[in-house]
Amino acid sequence: MTISRFHVAEMDCAAEEQLVRMALSDIDGINRISVDLVQRDVVIDHDISPDVIGTALDTLRLGASHIDNSGEIAPPGNERRERSALVFAFVINAGFFVGELTVGVISRSMGLIADALDMGADAGVYALSLAAVGTATARKKRLARTSGFVQRGLAAIGLAEVIRRFSADIELPDPGSMILMSLLALAGNVATLLVLQRVRSGEAHLQASWIFTANDIKVNMLVIGAAIGVIVTDSQIPDLIAGGIIFVVVAHGARRILSMSR
Repeated sequence: MTISRFHVAEMDCAAEEQLVRMALSDIDGINRISVDLVQRDVVIDHDISPDVIGTALDTLRLGASHIDNSGEIAPPGNERRERSALVFAFVINAGFFVGELTVGVISRSMGLIADALDMGADAGVYALSLAAVGTATARKKRLARTSGFVQRGLAAIGLAEVIRRFSADIELPDPGSMILMSLLALAGNVATLLVLQRVRSGEAHLQASWIFTANDIKVNMLVIGAAIGVIVTDSQIPDLIAGGIIFVVVAHGARRILSMSR
């Protein structure tokens, strides 16, 4: 038995932690997995070569590297509590996907629509994590592939709409709706991180260095910044730029899911 520590440089949100766990879930010889999002470390109790684990992590292209074989693995958690936390994360993200998409369409904001898709993508990852429990490998990969293709297709449609709006005469988005909805989504993301961290550590404290590296929170702040840009410039350009950036982020996440499904 060996306990190896891997550093995953680009694992900076709870949804990406779930991708890492799913990528390792089908490898025989892995006994337990412990994830530290603050340090971006994955500690694995295993009976196989670390090279096998490293190969699986490399498929996600999250910058994984084998550090050493002297890590300390956290004690096993309560499976029921962990599942409840994933359900909570799924409900929060799915709810804000519907809410932000609705408000984004009404307020004519591509930033909000893109943020909604980002929340929907995370909801898909949490749903995949829940569905992966006790599921055959082939079905897991099929579910992941479907999710990845759907996300990539929606991101492509969103980018096309952003490009179209750059040259179209469209009424300005409503910055008030953008700011309010983004603040609510920000609160939902913080709540998700709190619940997942509590399950993992038994506590609800969060280091600021971890909170503010989470992709979802960066995205929320980007939409708020875009809304302020709309007010200052009296132009839809800041909103379109924010929407374009977020759609690229979603497409990048879809690529990771598709890589894992292979």
